[in-house]
Amino acid sequence: MPELPEVEVVRRQLAGPLVGRQIVEAWAHPSRKFASGADAIGSEIEVLRRRGKYLIAELDCGRELVIHLGMTGRLCFATTASVRDAPPTPAVQPRDGPATEVMDAAEVTLADPYVRAWWRLDNGDVLCLHDVRRFGRIAVCDRGNYSELPTLAAMGPEPLEGDLDAGAFWRASRRSSQRIKTQLLNQRLIAGVGNIYADEALFLAGINPSARSISKPRAERLLAALRDVLVASIERGGSTLRDYYSLEGAGDNQKYFVCYGRAGEPCVRCGTELRRRVLDQRSSTWCPTCQQR
Repeated sequence: MPELPEVEVVRRQLAGPLVGRQIVEAWAHPSRKFASGADAIGSEIEVLRRRGKYLIAELDCGRELVIHLGMTGRLCFATTASVRDAPPTPAVQPRDGPATEVMDAAEVTLADPYVRAWWRLDNGDVLCLHDVRRFGRIAVCDRGNYSELPTLAAMGPEPLEGDLDAGAFWRASRRSSQRIKTQLLNQRLIAGVGNIYADEALFLAGINPSARSISKPRAERLLAALRDVLVASIERGGSTLRDYYSLEGAGDNQKYFVCYGRAGEPCVRCGTELRRRVLDQRSSTWCPTCQQR
């Protein structure tokens, strides 16, 4: 699933082409997960921002177009086929399959059955959401009203914004008895962090993912490590493991992983074999020497 860096990369690439443009025509798959995307017709995009793993287009009508990419979602500009070449909805929805077979394709047309929504702009460009497994989400809502998006409504502070300090981060972590890795993933302690960057940051901070409480100095190290891995990934275009592609293609950050996905390999610090364990239904990788409880 695209995490904060991947969504931020896409936001930066789309802001120029989208901001100031009016949506003159739109279509969305009739599923309730996507159907409201067509409600943005007639609105101008004033701001494109990110909140955690969500892209939010603020519209001049006082509403917002909110997009979550899910597992396999991709935002791109359609090519070749015109809007009117696209069927209103595929007669038969394709069976979910390996996303790489589709995502490797450089071009997407509106006739593609995996396109779940599209928006034609006043300059003729057509932005579309391509989502093989349909885990993505679109909502058009009143500005700031996320009652239909509970994860977004309850989301914690942004890790890259200056108003979050280590003391507040530590105090927030103490309000829960959940494992620290689980707290990072539930989006309430901090926004936008998923499995990749949680594993990487916990390793750099020397914190065991199963710990249920951490000291203030460890919280300071963890917040600093989170910021480091997130910023580095943004600069490298995000991490492409299987499904994530920005408008410019695959990211490079996966080449620099020191922990995530490296179970069975030697620790880059001490040489101990990295271990893998499922914690609260999520896979975690850690070094038993560098990340002792």
